[in-house]
Amino acid sequence: MFLAIIIFFMRTAVIVSPNWKDYASKYLEACLSSLREQKEVDQFKIFLVDNGSSAQSRQLLQETAERILGQSIPFELLSSPDNLGFAGGNNLALRQAANQGYLYAALFNMDGRLDPLALHYLEKSLDQDGALGAVQARIMLWPDKHLVNSLGNVTHFLGFGYCLGYRQSYEQASELGAIAYASGAAVMLRLSALARVGLFDEEFWMYNEDQDLSWRLWLSGFSIKVEPRSVFYHEYEFSRSVSKYYWMDRNRLLVIFKNYHWATLLIIMPALLGVELMTPLIAWRGGWLKQKIKVWGYFLRPGTWRYLALARRQSQALRRVSDSSIVKMFSPIIDYQEVSGLATRMGNRFLTVYWQIVRKLIFW
Repeated sequence: MFLAIIIFFMRTAVIVSPNWKDYASKYLEACLSSLREQKEVDQFKIFLVDNGSSAQSRQLLQETAERILGQSIPFELLSSPDNLGFAGGNNLALRQAANQGYLYAALFNMDGRLDPLALHYLEKSLDQDGALGAVQARIMLWPDKHLVNSLGNVTHFLGFGYCLGYRQSYEQASELGAIAYASGAAVMLRLSALARVGLFDEEFWMYNEDQDLSWRLWLSGFSIKVEPRSVFYHEYEFSRSVSKYYWMDRNRLLVIFKNYHWATLLIIMPALLGVELMTPLIAWRGGWLKQKIKVWGYFLRPGTWRYLALARRQSQALRRVSDSSIVKMFSPIIDYQEVSGLATRMGNRFLTVYWQIVRKLIFW
């Protein structure tokens, strides 16, 4: 009875991104300390997720949470014997939060810290607008607190995703509004919306799963925005690991194959094929050609097409909003730290002209 009463008065479940190996030893204390200092917010519960780490790592999570949070904020440690990736690890906690009756679930990367009013403003946004499916915090860099990490994320019409405003000085926050997709690094989700559209697609494992979920929210009639008064400081540093390119390139294709109307896929196909023909050269120069070949191998598997056929049916069944409305938020420019150089600049010029023409043809 006591547990039921607590849950009734707690609207928000806070999910701290999945720990793997010794990640928590570097970041968890600062993250939990900032959660303990939240102001003007009802009591909330924290879910810590461990992704197939050692017994010592799980013990560190437990002991750190007990020491930092004490009796002031309830928490629950969820553990998977396997590494489920970002998508599966967060889904483990999202299911638990939904089963325990929470209205909202806030996801925060462990390698960050919150402004004292961050949770308050995220909850306020969802309380005031029932059409909002997700609201992202204004994500700034740490320790360069004056520089932007993400003011919302941009979807390129060929599926590339990148942070809006990355490493720019922050100005005119009040003008921020609807965004193509919310970063999973600092976002609050309406759990009733997820009950309609589903959780993160675990086929993605990591990268672009937040892009895919946001697209499904838009398809089903929910909106997504940035709340500039809610600030999350992210100790972010881009890693050029070779394996990262595999997940990013593979998953951006999964996103568009799942979520576009079939006619939109047809109309962008010339540009998509053109970029695919250029990518091996870029991959070779960047040292990730083997990963690009691996991406093509993934899409040649019968199992991949069985998965896509089902995932696409599920996604399209959500459709309440036309592509003509959704693609207004998309960009023809690839502008992020993973790619640069003459080939990118030339490609951007071509893709901009192409998109200006074909976007006018999309009436469905």
